[in-house]
Amino acid sequence: MSHIPAIPPGVALRIVGDVHGDLHAFRFAAETERFVIQLGDLTDHGPESAGVLRLMFRLIEEGRGLFLLGNHDFRLARALAGRTLHLAPETRATLDALDPALAERALAEIARAPAWLRIGAAFFVHGGFHDAMLTTTPAEIPLAGGRVTGLLARALYGEPTGRMQPDGFPERSLRWVDRIPAGLTVYCGHDRRSQDGRPYARGSAAGGRAVFLDTGAGKGGHLSWIDLSPAGMELSPGLG
Repeated sequence: MSHIPAIPPGVALRIVGDVHGDLHAFRFAAETERFVIQLGDLTDHGPESAGVLRLMFRLIEEGRGLFLLGNHDFRLARALAGRTLHLAPETRATLDALDPALAERALAEIARAPAWLRIGAAFFVHGGFHDAMLTTTPAEIPLAGGRVTGLLARALYGEPTGRMQPDGFPERSLRWVDRIPAGLTVYCGHDRRSQDGRPYARGSAAGGRAVFLDTGAGKGGHLSWIDLSPAGMELSPGLG
């Protein structure tokens, strides 16, 4: 099973979107007394993935943060575990930037990163939510091989429609948002849905809400984060 880190009770949170190697912005996000929950995709695209990993691991060591499993983190861990993959250029660049000690640490930390996490009225996942996640513990991630299916696939990749977009990436549906029950807010990354550079919020037909925090860090945009009070109420969003 995935490791579920201990988070101090009643702590204020900072929820950080996809970093993608943008160390400069991630340093600003990490300068806080709040507990940092990073939503996955620490690496690739940006110029300093190794530095981002080192900073994230320091937050873990100091008991000040954790990261969720993102699809780019998963792909990196599979490559580090010796799986033969057709790697995207950005992932190959990340691999080339890791010294042996950092590569070993990255494999260990990614292997135990939770695929989803709930704290009261707030739910955290990288790609997409399913209501079955509310009663299911994340399974062990298959680093050695095997197809990612079920809830883990939803957590990493969202909900593909089966069609491809003009940019060559799979088209993804937001139908899963309507499964979020009343009183629950899902914070996620993966899809860059924002049209104004700020986190994008969407209501659920069931009465819940999703907040998308990927605003393009490492890919020509910037890093976003949202601060939560101990009760889970949003405070001011941040941009880096």
